Amino acid sequence: MTPEAVFKYFPELTERQREQILLLKELYLYWNEKINVISRKDTDNFYTRHVLHSMAIAKFSPFSGGTKVLDVGTGGGFPGIPLAILFPTAHFTLLDSIEKKIKVVSSIANELKLENVTPTRKRVEEETGKYHFIVGRAVMEFQKFLKPAYKLIMKEQSANTIRNGLILLKGGNLDEELGIYANKATVTDIPKYFDEPYFETKKIIYFPV
Repeated sequence: MTPEAVFKYFPELTERQREQILLLKELYLYWNEKINVISRKDTDNFYTRHVLHSMAIAKFSPFSGGTKVLDVGTGGGFPGIPLAILFPTAHFTLLDSIEKKIKVVSSIANELKLENVTPTRKRVEEETGKYHFIVGRAVMEFQKFLKPAYKLIMKEQSANTIRNGLILLKGGNLDEELGIYANKATVTDIPKYFDEPYFETKKIIYFPV
């Protein structure tokens, strides 16, 4: 998949945002030669499996100016980096416990001139900041993740169209994973937004506070 498909789903992107998205693959391929940031088999599908997947959160709920977002277990910067490109007036803290991954995220954010990104080496259990939203992709099992994440979400609501909470990218059958929280969570199928075979079983979990 080429970046043109990303542009198809996000025709409102500015010229600067398009340039940043075009540069993304080049930057990740450079770092992937040094550190295994993303799976080597995924490089041909970079814009589908990493960029567009991350941007599904934007289709579910855009972030208004001043929104504080924490990306937990960001790895190489997903979903945080693509979301930071889309929402330059929101602020994104990208959290990971692995130093080399935070080094990559810092370099890429600098190259893209993303002034709204703060890379942080830390475990979620150690974080003490407060955020409107916590996002994540392939993070730990939902019920284990909820306890350390819940306390980081601001009780004072933001100007967004949905309540503060968790927005997670997951796949497969989530009934067992959500367990007793299934009634409070909203599960949205990503094919609602993107007509690409890769997203057939991919979902967004939204858990409001």
